Amino acid sequence: MKIGILQTGRAPTDLQATHGDYDDMFKRLLAGRGFEFRTYPVLDGIFPESVRDAAGWLVTGSRFGVYEPHAWIAPLEDFLRGAYAAGVPIVGICFGHQILAQALGGKVEKFSGGWSVGLERYTLKGRPGETRVVAWHQDQVVEKPADAEVIGSSPFCRYAALAYGDKALSFQPHPEFTTAFGTDLLTARGAVLPEGIAAQAATGLGGETDSAEIADTIADFFLSSRQAQPR
Repeated sequence: MKIGILQTGRAPTDLQATHGDYDDMFKRLLAGRGFEFRTYPVLDGIFPESVRDAAGWLVTGSRFGVYEPHAWIAPLEDFLRGAYAAGVPIVGICFGHQILAQALGGKVEKFSGGWSVGLERYTLKGRPGETRVVAWHQDQVVEKPADAEVIGSSPFCRYAALAYGDKALSFQPHPEFTTAFGTDLLTARGAVLPEGIAAQAATGLGGETDSAEIADTIADFFLSSRQAQPR
């Protein structure tokens, strides 16, 4: 199954030799599940020719805000609406979670409660206990689209995971981030955080993530969506 990665941001250049870029992280996350990948750097204005150019689409994270006036934001929203209408499955992560919600009628803004950075805990529908995933965001979905069902949340993030039937699935945290990358990202970009946030985040990044469970969920979604499509 071919998955098109719509790349909306890049890892810090000095971290890429060790951790790879954002598309590399998703390839590792979903490795061994029968997928092949092609990356489209939409932040450079490079888009697929058609929503049918892949059997599924994955939208990455980004340091940009979905409400910012970049030239590629509106075309990306148009593309996502087209893929959604055509029934081509979409997965969005962090920025991808937010841009999908915005494209489909939701609202995204800088959260008044501030930042969520580090190894955070979420309650996910159908999973017992807490699910631990690395987060790095200030923006949040504050109004979900009418089509979206809330399937994950935390005390800090009400709409941490959304499901749109068999058409789309999205998560606010980063299952593709390892704690090692999160720690190095704090070194590279921690200066943008309010005082105390980076130190607090670093304390929790020594634990293990449950990213493999999210990877299973994403893979199952893509594969089941393919099986459901008319032949």
